[in-house]
Amino acid sequence: MILPIYVYGQPVLRKVAEDITPDYPNLKELITNMFETMDHAEGVGLAAPQVGLPIRIVVIDLDVLSEDYPEYKNFRKAYINPHILEVSGEEVFMEEGCLSLPGIHESVKRGNKIHVTYMDENMVEHDEIVEGYLARVMQHEFDHLEGKMFIDHLSPLRKQMIKGKLNAMLKGKAHCTYKVKTVK
Repeated sequence: MILPIYVYGQPVLRKVAEDITPDYPNLKELITNMFETMDHAEGVGLAAPQVGLPIRIVVIDLDVLSEDYPEYKNFRKAYINPHILEVSGEEVFMEEGCLSLPGIHESVKRGNKIHVTYMDENMVEHDEIVEGYLARVMQHEFDHLEGKMFIDHLSPLRKQMIKGKLNAMLKGKAHCTYKVKTVK
């Protein structure tokens, strides 16, 4: 089932998400629905707050980028209760976009290496060091779990320059090809 993606201005996007327990109701179905929603919107990552749920779940699919990044062939994964313990490595600028901010793309600086803990779909715990493009995507998606958006990493001048687009979203004028829930 394709879920609506919550757009800038929805309060759930600014809340810190809560960890879930292994008995969270319909967890497998939720993860399946999140992947289907992300695929329909042509994204590479989706966090539960983006579909209106203040819980710590993220899905990432980098297989769609495997032509440019062969190491991500068949990479499709759910992260439950993820937490970044450390960000390190070279800080790199790269353009980012977000399904919750349709039409906005900005250059964001992030470290290229992270230490992360999470559980997989089978509730098996993982403690990993992740580098490169996956580390960037994880940081972007995990920011949603902390009530942050990529625009929070922009300079005051860049934020001022996109203010008109953000105000339009607040008025329900989000133009995109996927189902969204705007502020009413």
